[in-house]
Amino acid sequence: MKPILAVMLIASVFNTCFAFADDSASIAQARSAAESWLKLTDDGAYKQSWNEAASIFKRAISKADWVEALKQARSPLGSTSNRKLANSTFTRTLPGAPEGEYVVLQFETQFEKRSAIETVTPMKDGDGSWRVSGYYVR
Repeated sequence: MKPILAVMLIASVFNTCFAFADDSASIAQARSAAESWLKLTDDGAYKQSWNEAASIFKRAISKADWVEALKQARSPLGSTSNRKLANSTFTRTLPGAPEGEYVVLQFETQFEKRSAIETVTPMKDGDGSWRVSGYYVR
C-alpha cells in the first residue's frame, strides 16, 4: 500500500470514529431531553411541554392548539405504564425542516389501554440545548 493511501485510509477511519462518537453523544443528550419532555406529557403538563419544546415547534403550533391536540392524542390511550427505546437515528436533514442536528427516537410504549409507537424528534436548538421539535404517536 502506498504511504499516502495508507494515511488517507487511517484518517478516514479516525474521522468515522470521531463522527460516530459525536453522533452517540448527540443521541444520548437528545434522548435525555426527550425523556424529560415525555415525562411532562405523561404527567398531563401539556402547557409545560410546549414551553420546553424547540423554537421551531413553538412557531409551528400555538400553545392552545398543542394542548388540544395532545389531549385528543393521549386521552384515549390512558396512562403510560412502560416505555422502551426501539430506535434512534442522528441526522442533519428532515423533510420539511431546516438543516440542523436532529435525533429521531422511536419508543415502544405501553399505555393503560393499548400499546403504541411514539416518535420524538429532539433537535439542537439555537442556544445549543436539545429540545423536542416533533412528536407523533401511532
